[in-house]
Amino acid sequence: MAQGRKKGDRQDSLWIPTASIPVAAAHPFYQQVNDILAKHGFDKYVDELAAPFYKDGGRPGIPVGDYIRMMLIGFFEGIGSERGIAWRVADSLSLRHFLGRAVTDATPDHSSLSVIRRRLSPEFHQQAFQFVLTVLAREGQLRGKALGIDATTVEANAALRELQRKDTGERYAEYVKRLSKEAGEPAETMEDVVRFDRKREGKKLSNEEWEHPHDPDARVGRDKHDSTDMLYKLEKADDLETGAIVSVTVQPADTGDTDSIEVTLGQAEINVSVVQDDRQVAAKELVSDVSEVVADKGYHSNETCAFKLLGVRTYISEPRRGQRDWDGKAEERKAVYANRRRVRGKRGKRLRKLRGEICERGFAHLCDTGGQRRTFLRGLLDVTKKALIGAMGFNLALLLRKVFGLRKPKQSEGRRGGYLPSPSPVFTPIPHISRAWAAMLDFSGSLTPRRGCHVTAA
Repeated sequence: MAQGRKKGDRQDSLWIPTASIPVAAAHPFYQQVNDILAKHGFDKYVDELAAPFYKDGGRPGIPVGDYIRMMLIGFFEGIGSERGIAWRVADSLSLRHFLGRAVTDATPDHSSLSVIRRRLSPEFHQQAFQFVLTVLAREGQLRGKALGIDATTVEANAALRELQRKDTGERYAEYVKRLSKEAGEPAETMEDVVRFDRKREGKKLSNEEWEHPHDPDARVGRDKHDSTDMLYKLEKADDLETGAIVSVTVQPADTGDTDSIEVTLGQAEINVSVVQDDRQVAAKELVSDVSEVVADKGYHSNETCAFKLLGVRTYISEPRRGQRDWDGKAEERKAVYANRRRVRGKRGKRLRKLRGEICERGFAHLCDTGGQRRTFLRGLLDVTKKALIGAMGFNLALLLRKVFGLRKPKQSEGRRGGYLPSPSPVFTPIPHISRAWAAMLDFSGSLTPRRGCHVTAA
């Protein structure tokens, strides 16, 4: 084979035959996503749901189903910004095929995504999420009985240096300059401001006194790396039997766990009841009412342990608090002691182990590899809309992995050439090989050694 040489600049032909345009094969993951959505009538449902937000006449906009698909691409590809999503779709032939766009068709711009997101209400996004949850229930991937609840922080699209005092409207640097002048040590340069601010006593950034002018819903807090930043609180409830996300809420970062759990659990019960009303789900009788809630010690309080009075058994880890005074709190004492007894039982230990595994792994997929750890939007409503679509992508990926054996897009490309779905997950060990080699085999029977593993033949 001769070595290829790069040709010099040349002018392309003015007219290009359509037959000469290369056509890429459909991506197996995204093709299966489209098949699932088409099977359950997703596009028709969201079109009818979004009809009240549009007027008759005028230039037709982007289909609502394409808007949701593009936001799902952000989760599947790990892209956090709408600009990045629009660029990725315009550059990929397989993603054009996922949207039903030809090579000669223009792809949606990021500004169109912003306009549609602001046009559609949070209730629309919640109902779209409930529809995907119903699809999971129809495929047997939702139970709803035991839920694990956990929360994490999401970095807001706001900078600490832009904070303003609510009473005077001063920026932080201006505020420190005024304090230094009142103390008789006027700070002229920024270095002087930093030096004075470092040594002064009693400094703090209280959310009651400070706010961001462009994102009032963001709050000052500590992130996962113990650094001070502007944050939101993302909380979700997971089905501990299947791993599906039953509900997801975004709340101010300074909201306590004992307060936020009521919102997330209430939304989970609403979503489960909506799923139960579906005819296909009701016929299978696979989804039951929420009856068990598992959480860590941050959610422990007298009120949360009393959820048993509402028909929900709690398995909430109890922090070390020493001896407590129960005078006049007979009902609270009974609820706390019952929760302590359940936590120490065999089922409580198993459920808490599942919560630690499923909830933490879900946050890794949703935030770290799903582009949700930092938001490029502002406002509680817009951040909630994006989180709901991210949770929809998580549930769809879970369905494809458990039912069809397909993994995430980047992983499925390397599976049997990237164009065939995985066979049925039925594995029969091949004789005459050791157990160590059998553990390295995938469902197709090909050897897939794990990284860092040293395997010897029998």
